[in-house]
Amino acid sequence: MASLFSKPTLQAGRDEVYVATMPLRATKGPPQLLMSAAYSLNLWDLQHFMVIIKPSSPTLSQAFVYDFQPKDPENVYVALAALSGRAVQGAVLERKLTKLPRSKWWLIGCSREDGVEAAHRFNKAWHTDLKIGYHDCRDYTNGLVEYLTGEKQVLKRLRSSISR
Repeated sequence: MASLFSKPTLQAGRDEVYVATMPLRATKGPPQLLMSAAYSLNLWDLQHFMVIIKPSSPTLSQAFVYDFQPKDPENVYVALAALSGRAVQGAVLERKLTKLPRSKWWLIGCSREDGVEAAHRFNKAWHTDLKIGYHDCRDYTNGLVEYLTGEKQVLKRLRSSISR
């Protein structure tokens, strides 16, 4: 695990907030291989970003992943429309994890309140028209992290700390 800060501020009873990345999804075959290769080479602009919340509650042993992506990310027509700068229908997703990913995740800090409840409020207000470079997974990740922790532009800070 890497940390964005030398010593993240963790507080007992507060939910931990992480940023994680994974390869962009693409149709099977050459497009999928290309995206996986770009991810392996750490090409920042060709990665998908998401937020992970690990509740402090001892009754919840899993973490929750929140991200924003095209509603049909593997549809070649949706991909072409998105890459050409057109808005496409997006979707905010929430999934449960039994454990944190093995790599490419960073502890940001703790939420100022119940992280899962706050994420649900944030998601209800999130506009789902996705436009790459203007309203995409990066904007969603930055927005949700700021809503949870107060940290502004976390991906910009994370990118500069990784490229050193």
